[in-house]
Amino acid sequence: MAKVLVKTISQEGHCAAGQRVGDEILFDWDNHEIQGKICLHALYSALPKIYALAHGGDVAFAVDDEGNRVARHACPDGYNPVIYELRLI
Repeated sequence: MAKVLVKTISQEGHCAAGQRVGDEILFDWDNHEIQGKICLHALYSALPKIYALAHGGDVAFAVDDEGNRVARHACPDGYNPVIYELRLI
């Protein structure tokens, strides 16, 4: 299985969990660990994509500046949006 890195790439308004651009959360399936902090609402909504990526699933993706495939995910708080980038490590 793989590790998935979730990085905050955009944040507007006031995030109650304190997410800031550049924050990173590492999901390590082999060691059953999550390193970093993420609000439960964002985690709950992003987990299907994170799980699919870690297990070889195909999700909608964009291409970053280096040509790597990355998925994007928006926090469900429409008034204080946080955008995450998800990538395999």
